[in-house]
Amino acid sequence: MTQSGLARAIGADRSTINQALNDDAARLPGAHVVGACAQALGVSADWLLGLSNRPESAAALTAAALSLTEAPRALIDERIFNWHKEAAGYKIRHVPAALPDMLKTEAMLAWEYGPHLGRTTTQAINASHDRLDWMRSSQSDYEIALPIYELDSFAVGTGYYEDLGKDVRSDQLGHLLDLTEQLYPRLRLYLFDARKLYSAPITIFGPLLAVIYTGGHYMAFRDRERIETLSLHFDNLVRQASFTARDLPARLTKLQAVTR
Repeated sequence: MTQSGLARAIGADRSTINQALNDDAARLPGAHVVGACAQALGVSADWLLGLSNRPESAAALTAAALSLTEAPRALIDERIFNWHKEAAGYKIRHVPAALPDMLKTEAMLAWEYGPHLGRTTTQAINASHDRLDWMRSSQSDYEIALPIYELDSFAVGTGYYEDLGKDVRSDQLGHLLDLTEQLYPRLRLYLFDARKLYSAPITIFGPLLAVIYTGGHYMAFRDRERIETLSLHFDNLVRQASFTARDLPARLTKLQAVTR
């Protein structure tokens, strides 16, 4: 756009635009001129004034920074998988809603998701295997934090797991034990005390993305400030964990004994 064209677009004299673009100008144009120019050019006023390195408007930045999308019952859908692939090579931090889907046995997946999925249980199981295979090959470190009561309730079959058979629970704990030993230190699982700390289900995909799972939707943040805030929250879970990744095998072995 020429100076004359911009002047016509905002209803100002060409000399006003020329003065604003002149390095030797004694003063900046008025706020109304800056705002009108920003609107005409489709950029932010802060960017025009050199106060931001992002030319998008505040509304566009907000829309890009936060998205809200529907989430299926099972956390093994294509959207989650694509986020994992996007963050390949970065550390991925995860607080699951229950036990981590990628680390579940086929029997556990069939019990949990069989009645709810719109696709076959076999498809869900294959999708979970794909996620685990991806985790093995993606060169990403995975840190997973769980409340202690989740594994304790699972082991004794109370609450959510009340009608889950003892054999399935024992096999699942053995499967967790095998995977956490095989994949350590690439995979590290921590247990925190929910009486001291609380966390909603979240996943932080390196510096790229942070996602909060609400049950029916994903709230995805891409702005640096919120990603850093949620990363610090997760780091606090790890720092105050009652059982670290090194402690976990002994804890799982003890819990598995309860199911026998």
